[in-house]
This record gives sequence, C-alpha cells and structure tokens, in this order.
Amino acid sequence: MTLTPPSAPISPSPDTIGSTADASGSRIENAGLDVIAESERKGRPRDLFMPWFAANISVLGLSWGAWVLGFGLSFAQAVVAGVVGVIVSFMLCGFIAVLGKRGSAPTLALSRAAFGYHGNRLSAAISWMLTVGWETVLCVSASLASATVLQALGWHNELGAQIVGFLLTVGLAASAGILGFDTIMRVQTWITWATGILTVIYLILVSPQIDFGALTALPAGSAAAFIGALVMVATGFGLGWVNAAADYSRYLPRSASTGGVIAWTTIGSSLPVVVLVIAGIMLVGSDPELGTAIDSDPIGALTTILPPWFLIPFAVVAILGLAGGIIMDLYSSGLSLLATGLPVKRHVATSIDATIMTVGTIAVIFGADDFLGPFQGFLTTLGVVIAAWAGVMLAEVCLRRRDYDEAALFTPYGVYGSVNLEAIALVVLGAGVGWGLVVNSAASWLSWQGYLLGPLGGRDGTWAGANLGVLAALLIGLLGHLLLGRRRVRVQERAGERA
Repeated sequence: MTLTPPSAPISPSPDTIGSTADASGSRIENAGLDVIAESERKGRPRDLFMPWFAANISVLGLSWGAWVLGFGLSFAQAVVAGVVGVIVSFMLCGFIAVLGKRGSAPTLALSRAAFGYHGNRLSAAISWMLTVGWETVLCVSASLASATVLQALGWHNELGAQIVGFLLTVGLAASAGILGFDTIMRVQTWITWATGILTVIYLILVSPQIDFGALTALPAGSAAAFIGALVMVATGFGLGWVNAAADYSRYLPRSASTGGVIAWTTIGSSLPVVVLVIAGIMLVGSDPELGTAIDSDPIGALTTILPPWFLIPFAVVAILGLAGGIIMDLYSSGLSLLATGLPVKRHVATSIDATIMTVGTIAVIFGADDFLGPFQGFLTTLGVVIAAWAGVMLAEVCLRRRDYDEAALFTPYGVYGSVNLEAIALVVLGAGVGWGLVVNSAASWLSWQGYLLGPLGGRDGTWAGANLGVLAALLIGLLGHLLLGRRRVRVQERAGERA
C-alpha cells in the first residue's frame, strides 16, 4: 500500500537546496542527497577498488580469525566460513552499488523508491545508527591499539597513549569525511598503498608463529557452529556496508559497466579481508592464548608476537587501516542523517556524527570494562534489521528495469509516494523474526532475544549460536519484496515514462 496524494505537484526538496558543488572553489564537497549532475559523473568501475580496499584492510580483520575459531571449528571449516561469509556479503554490496550508478544518488536517497519519501526516514535512522556505531567501534579499536603499542615502547602513561591514538585517528578520519568525495578518493588511495605494504611486512614477520601441526589438530565443529561463524562474518563485514554501497558508485557515468561495478566493489572490499581473516585463523589456531588476549584488546594483542622495531610501523598500519573504515562510515552516516530529514548541509551532518563518535569513543574507553560483549550485541541486533532492509533493496535491484525518476526521489507527491507500508512491514517482520532466532549471551541487556528458538532446542540449544535470525531477516525482505513489490515497481516505471 502506498499513501500518495494523487494530485499534488512535484516541487524542489530541501534535500537538494544548496547541495551541488559551488563555484567558489571550496574544497568541501557540497553534494548531499541530490542526484549528481551529468557533467560531474566521472571515473570507471575499477576506481571503486581503492576506497573499498582501504576501508577494509584494517588489522582488525586478523582478530576475526579468533572470533571465527571461537565457534569451535576445524581449520578447514574456519577458512571456508570466513572466506564465504566475506565474499558473499560484500557481493551484496556490489549489487546494491549498481543502484548508485543507475540513480547517481546516495543509497538512502534511492531507497525512497522502495519505502516512500517519508517512509524512508525509518531506513535512514537504521542506517545512521549502524554507521555511527561502526565508526565508534573502529575509533575505540584504534585508541586501544595505539595505547598498547606506545606502552610496549616504554610509554607507561596509558591515558596519554590512548589520547594520542584517539586524536590521530579522529583528526585524519573526520577531516577527510567532512571534505567529501574527492578528498576521500585521494586519501583512501594513499591508505591502500601504505597499509597494503605494511600489512604484508607484518604477515611476513609473524609467519614463523604459525604451527601447521596445531592447525590440523583442531577438531571439527557442528553444522550449527559453522553456519554461526559464517553468518557472524557476513554480518560484521558486507552487511555492515550495504547501507552505504551506492554512496561511492553514484559518481560513475550511467553507461559504466554493471558487472564492473559489482566486481570491483566485491574484489576491493573482499581481498584484504580474506587475507587477514585467514592469517588470523592461522595465528590464533597456532596459539590459543593469543585468541584469549584478542577478546580483551582486539588489535593491541597482535603486538605481542612482533619484534620491537616494528611496533611503530604496526601502530601506523593499525591507525591508518581503521581510519580508512571510519572515513567512509562518517561520509555515509552524514548522508543517512540528511535522509532522516535534518535540514543541514552534508559537511555539517558529518561534523555532527564526528562529534557523536568522539563522545561515544570516550565513553567506551573510560566507562566500559568489556569491549567484545557490547560489540557483538550491537553487531547482531542491528545486523538483523539491516539484513531485512538489504533484502528489500536487493529485490529492488532485481525488479527495476529503468533509471529512477530523479525529481520523484525528492518529494512525497511523486511516483514513489509518501509511505510504502509493504516495504516497512517486511523490515519490521524481518526484525521480529530475526531477533527471535539470535542470542546475545555476552550482553545481558539483550537477554530478551531468542524467543523463537524453542523448536530448535531453546536459548541453550545447539542452534542458538547459529545466528539464523540474520539469514531469516534477509530472506523475508528479499522474497517478500520480490513477491509484493513487483506490481508497485511496474506502476512506478510506467508513471515515470509518462512524466
């Protein structure tokens, strides 16, 4: 059902006022949610490789090896779960990035076609919470890692070390995120080369720690444990980026190769993660004590197997890698905040999010005793919701055959309407079913979840940790919108042609 006043005129939206690039030569990108003008569309699909690679080469990927093995898997199971979870989840980003090329607008502007102009505010709020949460998690990780490195070098002032790492990370990430697309593309290229080279050196230095005998001796886990690890990885990587996937492909010409957009987004984001996760599995599988240390300090623990002379380069690669992810999260969180209806320019919205990230990082570092528990709770809880939303958007990729009606994206009176109750109901249903099929034992405030696990053995059963709720939510959104949204999309496209 679509709530649309039938005869109201299409008028300019506050989204687009003052948002195109100005003529003053300002280095700050002024484009907000608006459609990128034909004259400003540039580049090739392969240009997507650098930003996505830089955003995902964080050494935090090594720590995911510990968390995958935490499900009690054999070496082969852990590698397959990690690789499949990473590649398939980032492939979802690749498909949604196609919408950016088709519509030349950010993800959370294009999703108005599915959810309606006002109904999309729910999508925007979910996306904003997810991106702000992720940028805070990455900033906390960078601060903790910097403190560990500086202390290993002899600086015993833990608070001062954390502040130094925090300021370096926030300064780099916030400035690039605020300046916008062109700056991000340049900075991410530098980060890609710097972190890529230093990460290779790190892996060479720690390779003697790998014990293949210990890896082959790891016992196999159950099917439920394997699925749980795979879904956890997918939720932590690709599903954490789907709401931003079109934000960087929107500058490409609409004639750009669709297959190229999917391939370069998937390859750029997956390649560093696959290498790091496999390396993390090998290191932690060889030394279980390293895995225990990672639970309390996901990045700092990795310094314990390094020679002292590489500690400073490691700090550089840790901060730069995490900053690469924060930069893209800040940029997309600002766009999501605009999509909620906040009447400010893009760089102001990004500045607001950078401030929230700063306050959140300080609160976590100085007020939380446990990092992993709240992180997993946040990841799974919002992961279920974003999976349902991603399902709807993937169905949009399949259903839409024509370019978007650009003007209609910026008014509740156009062909996309004000509120699409069908798409919203699918996200709500997906979240309700999904939360009922996941558990977060490490976060007591989420003990209410898992209420549908009774037939599968309950909250303490074998399948409780399989994270089936994420898969269920994704399928509800995808299959539901393919079935219920087909007629609505056809009506929209015919109306757009007439207009």
